[in-house]
Amino acid sequence: MFVQVFQGPVSDPAKVKELLDRWVTDLSPGADGWLGSTSGVTGDDNWFIGVARFDSEDAARRNSDRPEQGAWWGELEQLFTSEPAFHESSDIVADEHGDLDAAGFVQVMQGRTSDSARARELTDNDDPAWQDYRPDVLGSLMAVHGEDAWTMVIYFTSEADARAGEQKEPPESVREAMAELDQLAIGETTFLDLREPWLASPS
Repeated sequence: MFVQVFQGPVSDPAKVKELLDRWVTDLSPGADGWLGSTSGVTGDDNWFIGVARFDSEDAARRNSDRPEQGAWWGELEQLFTSEPAFHESSDIVADEHGDLDAAGFVQVMQGRTSDSARARELTDNDDPAWQDYRPDVLGSLMAVHGEDAWTMVIYFTSEADARAGEQKEPPESVREAMAELDQLAIGETTFLDLREPWLASPS
């Protein structure tokens, strides 16, 4: 899998949503290898983040090279109020327990780690205690990009379920893994809450 992340402040979230819907309707049929997209705008600060998934880097590049893609991006780019940031990665950990497109709430976490390989091992964990502990989590996607940066997208059944889950005491194995991830963190982790996530995948 190959992931592209793009983000930044936008002037008109409704117009951004219209353009993303148009991409799904008009452009996605020609985007070979596109697996799905997760995007949205956070709260009152109009901060947009989009995460596009492809089956390979080559597929993502072919999509980017299409003239119609360039024209579409030109329209979207005008809605950013400052230069958008881009991240790309083929170093992916994906974990899916349910229908991601059914998520009622999505949280995007971004940060840096002192040991990306170990962070990946801790995230790519088949310990059944994780699912038993948080049945509200439909799945997650972690992309390591740059030398030490990462983006994680977590899909929840609802925000209410997610907040209730945060209050639960984790089992020992989960608690140990979470503690080690915290020890590997460099600086603060950013949390972006998408209360009205825009989810799309090939029909």
